[in-house]
Amino acid sequence: MMVCSVHLFISCISFAVTSTGCVYLISDELLLSLSSVYLFSNTFSPSLVLYQMIIDIIHPGRAGVPRKELQEVIGGMYKAKSNLVILFGFKTKYGGGKTTGFCLIYDDADSMLKFEPKYRMVRNGTTEHKERSRKAMKEAKNKGKKIRGTGASIAKHKAKRAQSNE
Repeated sequence: MMVCSVHLFISCISFAVTSTGCVYLISDELLLSLSSVYLFSNTFSPSLVLYQMIIDIIHPGRAGVPRKELQEVIGGMYKAKSNLVILFGFKTKYGGGKTTGFCLIYDDADSMLKFEPKYRMVRNGTTEHKERSRKAMKEAKNKGKKIRGTGASIAKHKAKRAQSNE
């Protein structure tokens, strides 16, 4: 990827050209806010509920860029709240200086709670992790294995009946 700067009259427009010919524009505010960190986003799926994109971060001289900082910048770029930006799957290229990852931006918190996996919401700080003992998880798993097929619906019915009697 080649990063270029073009000076037109008073404003400066920074852009990058990939080997496939894709051109990414970078705003000056973004360049100043991250201080020598370039952020490229390639939005490829604006669905009804979220935006999915691949994020390329060029950060020469820095080991990495914190997720909270990236969430705030990406949220500002796409006019979204920073807590609705989910970042994951970041890989730093060998030799450093470039990191590539995946980003999801949800429209609202309800859609994020509906579609996002629990572990990613825990990492993001949206929900809290339930502390359960290893033994309790194994007992629940084995109890579920014993009740299969029509027995599962019967067991649910019995549990509801016992709950209503209490």
